[in-house]
Amino acid sequence: MSSPVAPEGNVTSQVMLVRDTFTTAFVKNFIVVLVWLVLSYINGSLVATFFRHQTFYEDPRYILFIHMVINDGIQLTVTITLFVLSYIFYKINVSFCCFFILVAVFTTRNTPVNLASMAIERYIAICEPLRHPQICTVRRTYIIIGLIWFICVAPDITDLFVTLATESMSFFHESVFCLRQNVFKDPILKYKRQAFDIIYFSCVFLTLVFTYLRILFAARALSTEKMSAQRARNTILLHGVQLAMCMLSYISPSVEIILRLIFPGRILEIRFANYLIVYILPRFLSPIIYGVRDKKFRKYLKMYLLSKRCRIKLQTVAPVDRDEMNRVRGIK
Repeated sequence: MSSPVAPEGNVTSQVMLVRDTFTTAFVKNFIVVLVWLVLSYINGSLVATFFRHQTFYEDPRYILFIHMVINDGIQLTVTITLFVLSYIFYKINVSFCCFFILVAVFTTRNTPVNLASMAIERYIAICEPLRHPQICTVRRTYIIIGLIWFICVAPDITDLFVTLATESMSFFHESVFCLRQNVFKDPILKYKRQAFDIIYFSCVFLTLVFTYLRILFAARALSTEKMSAQRARNTILLHGVQLAMCMLSYISPSVEIILRLIFPGRILEIRFANYLIVYILPRFLSPIIYGVRDKKFRKYLKMYLLSKRCRIKLQTVAPVDRDEMNRVRGIK
């Protein structure tokens, strides 16, 4: 069994041909798939709650939130698919690998930019409450989401164009171990990725710091809005934690190299722990920030879960009731 794969290719290109035992590989894949099922259920419940209630359609805050939930769900599905495929097939077709890698990159880049947009929306709601309905409209929110996708897709889609221009068509029919640097091999692309990583995360970090400080000052100045400002400030703090966890994907290769030097016999365990912490753990934060902390969303989420539980009970009880009624009617 092969070792786990980092979906964005943020590991060294020298992939060691080290194999897990069947039991270890089974346990690792079981854990990853189980986590995916749990998160998919949670995210699915959040999405269903959003689309069942018209009130959320008219609030930019929740539109941006559900966009991030759907984005994280796609990212998680793609990365776990790559993880499992790396154990089953080890190498896959280059064309399929390009598709998986690009989707993983786009959705991973999407998260921090979406966080910045949500922080700006909270800043306007607290610091410019009278102008918030005019600035943060539903139409503008969907335009912002389209802009987010353009910002995230445009820089990295060039990797594909450069590869199409520099590689022969036969290359796309070959099979490779699915890492970003194995399909997008031009050396200049590495430096381009590093430059954009610095730009993206610097802009998002500065946005979160700016909005947090402005809300902090607003909370001190407006005594009547202290509770709302405090909740908004705590939300942005959680966004900051989420951003920090997203940034782990860019320092994890260096940390992994250091840990390999310290624990040379634990390469596969280090790689698996790195995968869980960097690519899966941050996806638990989105449901917590709004699905659990937000009173309005939590209220409707509870209603959805309770109604779903009641439907399941009715589906299991109803056949028994029908049989009993038919039996009684037969007797009569």
